[in-house]
Amino acid sequence: MEEISQIKRFAKIHSVPIMKDEGIDFICNYIIEHNVKSILEIGTGIGYSSIRFAKTKDDVFVSTIEFDIERYHEAVKNVADNNLMDRILVYLGDAATYTFDRKFDLIFIDGPKAQYRKFFEHFQDNLSEDGVFISDNLSFHGMVEDLSLTHNYRTIKLVKKIRKYIDFLKTNPDFKTEFLAYGDGIAVSKKIPPHKTT
Repeated sequence: MEEISQIKRFAKIHSVPIMKDEGIDFICNYIIEHNVKSILEIGTGIGYSSIRFAKTKDDVFVSTIEFDIERYHEAVKNVADNNLMDRILVYLGDAATYTFDRKFDLIFIDGPKAQYRKFFEHFQDNLSEDGVFISDNLSFHGMVEDLSLTHNYRTIKLVKKIRKYIDFLKTNPDFKTEFLAYGDGIAVSKKIPPHKTT
């Protein structure tokens, strides 16, 4: 796991946000317990989470999308250094315009917070029948619960958008969402099976 600790050090030195240990440990355990094999990640960063996901089991395959070109190149390097090029595909571009013709067992939303709903709706048809969306940073350092923690106008706008996304998840008739306090706040959204007609 030395490579993982090096990535974490790089992230700290260069102020690259990566998942908190508690949050990523929860998702890795979820992958194992629910036999997840295919993952779509929105927001690669420098590849930390996708590498952690792929290392849970030898049959896990990750497709991950990153908008920032510098982070994309760093992620590709980290994936190669961990000998995971055969199981992690890193795409450069805007996730909101990417299309896939396959289904995923888990779709992990960790990109630009203001676009969470857009990502959710854009990739909804790519979720396998028993698959889940997992969304990260829904507490946003406690500001979602307590907006007085910031006086920055842009941050306040962003927090309000996260609150709207949470409301969208709560009221979505097609999904049942569980909100968890792990890390920086996680939501697990699972499709509600259609009612069977007799």
